[in-house]
Amino acid sequence: MKITWLKNIIKTKSFSNFVGNLAYYYLKFVGLTTRWQAVINVKKTYETLEKDGSMIVVGWHGRTLEMPYFWNKTRTLNALVSPHRDGQYIVNILAKFGIGHISGSSNQNSTEAAFELMHNLQQGNSIAIIPDGPRGPSMQMTMSPIFYAQKSGKPIIGITYSIANSIIVTKSWDNMMIPFPFQKGIYAITDPIYIPQDATAEELEQYRLKVEQTLNNLTWELDQKMGIQYIPQGTECKRSRKEIKQQQTRD
Repeated sequence: MKITWLKNIIKTKSFSNFVGNLAYYYLKFVGLTTRWQAVINVKKTYETLEKDGSMIVVGWHGRTLEMPYFWNKTRTLNALVSPHRDGQYIVNILAKFGIGHISGSSNQNSTEAAFELMHNLQQGNSIAIIPDGPRGPSMQMTMSPIFYAQKSGKPIIGITYSIANSIIVTKSWDNMMIPFPFQKGIYAITDPIYIPQDATAEELEQYRLKVEQTLNNLTWELDQKMGIQYIPQGTECKRSRKEIKQQQTRD
């Protein structure tokens, strides 16, 4: 009975709002107290945004926590977020950072989400996709952002960061970085990458690898400077898709 009562509380919107608010204020505090040694390409990114109107933002699942910190709230950014309970926590955090969301995932509502993502780009709204979620392999790009960039003509930019003395959750498939306040850090954005609309399938694969390798090399470079041990790519969630789907149904 007690467990059922607790599960009912956890499922409420009030609880997800509470968790979202708590996480937001912690991440905001971390961002404010971090001694940023460098903030790379943020100004250039907004210059690109002025020129192109909108863009496709990508980042790795393990580096999502501080990704929104330097986003300018005056520019619309909508992130693709799972429609399930865990996704609601993310929605609440993003909202505090001034970032909207589009409900969908690679497993559910993919067609509707695809139309919504493309519509946002055409309307001048940037979109954010975590291209190695929700199960991995970690730090490996799916083709999804490449297709959106090809069809829309909008650039892809990758965001990453590293903060010294962070915990790396090695038991998690994504090796999530959990940062602490009052540490030194570096925040960086890649140069914009454009995908030609007439690119062949082979060329699209080369662009996919280019985005993946560019973001990985930048992440590893920052980690080395911050004293973070090398984190390899390619780890996957050990739970099967069936198990995840069953859990989402229960939620």
